[in-house]
Formats: sequence, structure tokens, C-alpha cells
Amino acid sequence: MPEIALVPIDLLRILCGVWFLPHLIGKIRNFEKATQTFEKAGLKPGKLFIVVTVVLELLATIGLVFNIHPRLAAACAVAVLLGATYAVVRINGLHWRWQLMGPEFPIFWALACVVSAL
Repeated sequence: MPEIALVPIDLLRILCGVWFLPHLIGKIRNFEKATQTFEKAGLKPGKLFIVVTVVLELLATIGLVFNIHPRLAAACAVAVLLGATYAVVRINGLHWRWQLMGPEFPIFWALACVVSAL
């Protein structure tokens, strides 16, 4: 059996992709609620933004986890995460603490995606 050697940057890339899975599942299982959240953030029509986001998240997940065009996959991830950052700030205001629903997590995740694809 051949050995698979993963270096830390590979693990970061894979984790950046895997972390999209609960978000994908949540959006799909709670489509109407997610649509309302998108519209509350000013992203209208919400259903269109949900579909586009799900497609981009799927591309990001597959590309980052399986190392298929990782730079393109990271670009898809960053687009989604910058959109999430915008939505968080639009809905909750500019707070830099997770306890106040701040944007630090999607910003960190976007930067990790960029680093993992370089």
C-alpha cells in the first residue's frame, strides 16, 4: 500500500474545505430560514444567493479537500466567506468578538484558505 504523506499545509487546506460541510448541510436543510437571513443582510433575492453560495461552497469543499484546482477552490471559498463577513457586519454591526457575532471567524477562515492554496 502506498504511503500518503501529508504536510501541515495539506491538512490546513483539507480542514478549510471540510469546515464548509456543516454550513452546506445547514443551508440545504433550512433553506427558507437561510433565505430570510440572506435577505435580512440585504442579499436579495435570498433564494438566488443561497443557490449561488451552495454551489460555491460545494466547489470550494471538493477542490480544497481533494486538491483539485486548489487556488480556484480557495477563490470560491474566499468569495463566500467575504460575503459571510459582509452579512455578519450588516446584521450584527461591526463587533470584533464572537460573543457579539463578530466577523473575525469568516475573515480568519478566508485567510487560512488563501494561505493553504499558495
